[in-house]
Amino acid sequence: MQATINNRYGAVLLVAAAGLYTADVTVLRFLSPEVPFAQIIFFRSACQLLIVALWIGYKRPALYFSKGWPKLLVRGLTSLICWWLYYTSFQKLDLALASTLTFTTSLFVVALAPVLLGEKIGTLRKLTTAVGFLGVILASGVTGFAVETGVLLGLGSACAAAILIFQNRVLARTEHTATIMFWIGLVATIGTLPGAVAGWTGLSLMDGLLLASAGTLATLGMLFTVEAYRYGEVSALATFPYMRIFFALAVGYLIFAEIPTLRELIGAAIIVVCGLMAREHRRPVTP
Repeated sequence: MQATINNRYGAVLLVAAAGLYTADVTVLRFLSPEVPFAQIIFFRSACQLLIVALWIGYKRPALYFSKGWPKLLVRGLTSLICWWLYYTSFQKLDLALASTLTFTTSLFVVALAPVLLGEKIGTLRKLTTAVGFLGVILASGVTGFAVETGVLLGLGSACAAAILIFQNRVLARTEHTATIMFWIGLVATIGTLPGAVAGWTGLSLMDGLLLASAGTLATLGMLFTVEAYRYGEVSALATFPYMRIFFALAVGYLIFAEIPTLRELIGAAIIVVCGLMAREHRRPVTP
């Protein structure tokens, strides 16, 4: 059944999701440096698996299963790669810059669509995509041929997220959103378990609470995003995900004393504008 359009409600949910995603990566910055990265991703995956499993169990247990499990398996592995690159980039970069790079996903979608889907893109979208990547160069402070590792990780995460969008298009024809999210959590949890066990360190109570909080915040952000697009129109809600940049600027300045340069701000503005112009007005399944 198609939900009644309510763009105001969708906008509120997206702003809340932007805040949750920012809180997620902010919380992780307070972890002890001894906590291995595999353990961080494991907790992120396990939290999503637990929350979505409980949700499905309450709503409709049949959604645990699917005949299309091979495609769901590949989708989960892609998410695992995306998360790994995403969280690593936020550990290496200022919050504002790392958040800005996530919005290059729209540019990668346009760049990859002709290759992966055989779609034709117009001159305006080609130009917009090219200018958008120039904004990345400007925001990231690239000089000469030296590119910071964190920037490459952030761009890799955005590229993986673009591939997820193409996978969603295929899966949306046969799978429920809850099923997709459950399998993402399941595959990512199993995939990170060996590394987490091999490098497992005893967690302090505070580190355990921080990991559980971050995983819960990220999962709720994903659920809020999915729910927002259930009620709101993509074209009407296009600008609201970019609130993450403003949240990241505020948190970076107030908590971590991170002050963005004029070059970073101009580059971020270019990426936002080009991302909005390049994005396709389609209803996404999962972020």
